Amino acid sequence: MSWTGGCQCGAIRFRVEGALHRPGVCHCRMCQKATGGLFAAYVTAENLVWTRGEPKRFQSSNLIRRGFCPECGTQLTFESKNSVDLTIGAFDDPAGVAPEFQIGVESKLPYADGLASLPGRSPEEEARLAEYYAAVVSNQHPDHDTAEWPLSR
Repeated sequence: MSWTGGCQCGAIRFRVEGALHRPGVCHCRMCQKATGGLFAAYVTAENLVWTRGEPKRFQSSNLIRRGFCPECGTQLTFESKNSVDLTIGAFDDPAGVAPEFQIGVESKLPYADGLASLPGRSPEEEARLAEYYAAVVSNQHPDHDTAEWPLSR
């Protein structure tokens, strides 16, 4: 199986020709800070190839480096001496990489388990914001490989 993905701007693209292992979520404080989110979601990749660019790395601890796009800042990797994990959200089809476990739960934010029960916007709110959203032009790279970067718009 082949998996592709990349950063938000498209400067970094990757392909995984092989299996993905141990998709999971980490709630530790270091992962919260690294992603700017409530948790990080990673999967271990076999046969990873950088097809456009390569991440810049930050040594976040004595054992771990984290790779990110130097252009847009998207966090892409969690790298140890023995493996490279990719952020699940960086895949072109992240729905196909469902987490199977959680770690770092001692740092899980107290409201994380209740996120699924939060209300969405009402139909009235959505209608009120429709004009605003219609005017948004995304600069995000599409969820597939492209021959050129940056994309001409």
